[in-house]
Amino acid sequence: MTLRQISKPDLDEPRIYQIRVKGHLGQQWKDRFNGLSITQENDGTTLLKGTVVDQSALYGILKKIRDLGMPLLSLNSTDLNQAPKADADKTKNG
Repeated sequence: MTLRQISKPDLDEPRIYQIRVKGHLGQQWKDRFNGLSITQENDGTTLLKGTVVDQSALYGILKKIRDLGMPLLSLNSTDLNQAPKADADKTKNG
């Protein structure tokens, strides 16, 4: 059996995050969440999506979600270099 080296993301580099929370957030919260896009889904959840500059900024966003009392349902990240070009351009420009 051989071990494959799995590259670990550099947590001090910007990444694209998708954060799903239970409940709906309105667009007025966009500035509070560092310009992440806010999409209210039909299933009663909200998707926050966009570029987060580093791990510290991510923790700040998660703290705001906690402080609002909104249950965190999922968190996914993608390296900026691995994101589809249109998606990466959209999140860079807000």
